[in-house]
Amino acid sequence: MIEFSLDEIARITGGHLVGADATVSASVVTDSRECVPGSLYVARVGEHADGHDYASAARDTGAVGVLGERAVDILPTVVVENSELAFAKLARGVVDAIADLEIVGITGSSGKTSTKDLLGAVLARFGPTVAPHGSLNSEVGVPLTVCRLGSNSRYLVAEMGASGVGHIEYLTKIAPPKVGIVLNVGKAHMGEFGSVDAIAQTKGELVEALPEDGFAVLNVDDERVRAMASRTKATVVLVGLGEDADYRATNVEVDTSGRASYDLTCPAGTARVRLAVFGEHQVGNSLSVIAAAVSLGLDLDTVVEALAAAGATSRWRMEVHELPGDITLVNDAYNANPDSMRAAMRSLAHMGRERHSIAVLGEMRELGESSFDEHAGVGREIAALGIDEVYVIGAGAAPIAVGAREAGMAAERVHEVENADAAHDALVRDLSAGRILLLKSSRDSGLRLLGDRLVEEAGTSAFPATEVTA
Repeated sequence: MIEFSLDEIARITGGHLVGADATVSASVVTDSRECVPGSLYVARVGEHADGHDYASAARDTGAVGVLGERAVDILPTVVVENSELAFAKLARGVVDAIADLEIVGITGSSGKTSTKDLLGAVLARFGPTVAPHGSLNSEVGVPLTVCRLGSNSRYLVAEMGASGVGHIEYLTKIAPPKVGIVLNVGKAHMGEFGSVDAIAQTKGELVEALPEDGFAVLNVDDERVRAMASRTKATVVLVGLGEDADYRATNVEVDTSGRASYDLTCPAGTARVRLAVFGEHQVGNSLSVIAAAVSLGLDLDTVVEALAAAGATSRWRMEVHELPGDITLVNDAYNANPDSMRAAMRSLAHMGRERHSIAVLGEMRELGESSFDEHAGVGREIAALGIDEVYVIGAGAAPIAVGAREAGMAAERVHEVENADAAHDALVRDLSAGRILLLKSSRDSGLRLLGDRLVEEAGTSAFPATEVTA
């Protein structure tokens, strides 16, 4: 965080300071438990909790002040009308205080977090870089990331998500990008948006915010993304497999571990790109990273070299664990939508070509009236890909089993269980040497923690399938 006095923060946010001035020299946080000496605590008021009630905990862990909607007795407070909007203004103030900062915004229905991990690793080769921890892509997450910038920061990667029209436009005012990456338009949050066209309209808000000297990096293989070229005054850079892509991948190969490589052709030259991350879908993500980096004037060979070493840094995204007993567990259960679910199943099919493959799947949420059909479609995809077994977790995911059976998958290969605990008990009975399982679902299904539990138990008596004896 750039050092600001509380007086300066009051000026930036349009608030007024109650109490003595102090210098914020450390992090800006919305969780009182994350304060350190010199922190600013942002007290948000939500449906279930009032952040002002935790000001004492913030003080005890080192906060020097509060940004809130009412004064608290125990800490100096910058009082504002709305703490969330004030937080956004503070973040923009941080951006404006840094000379020569280059910002890359990333959006899409799936792949945002993986792409920002890759881009963050690449840009770090060229200068001090800040990228989000995990999936901080909301009206609170973006300011949290921005406020980690220091006076010497050169690059900021801003992941931008949305659950409604206007959300991305709002985020671009906090972190105005020079480069905007749109990965895809899928069916995530269909229940909230109502249509894929509405999702496309919102994702395109990113390219509309770009300046004339900026760059819109668009996926040529997604028609809705490609159409966004007409919505920006920035230079359009097309990426993908299509023949007219400016950054094009050909001769794509995926090895038995699930890592992709390909031949790159682009205006800056050619290269063989080899990825350390898992999944064929990372080809498109990496093309966007290369295009963004080169558009910022960075050297192609160094970018490709950095990509070859860049792994996933956010948890539960194609997180691969090699367990005792020649068992591989892939925990991709951070979140799911129909597009990311199918991409994960294709990755499992590649990784399981010479092994017994098992998909462990929970519900995809926020799909509205299309929920049954989308789940059943995933089941049909599983059967078509030749995945050996599927565990379907919970009633919301049950149509996956329906689709798999309808597509010809043998009934004894389709297992329906009530919850993650039941899945655990079934899996430890089922797993044996040479098997690979992939866990995927929307968040809060329990599958993320199921994967962690299986990893922790591997090689112990609690997990006899992989127990190792002397």
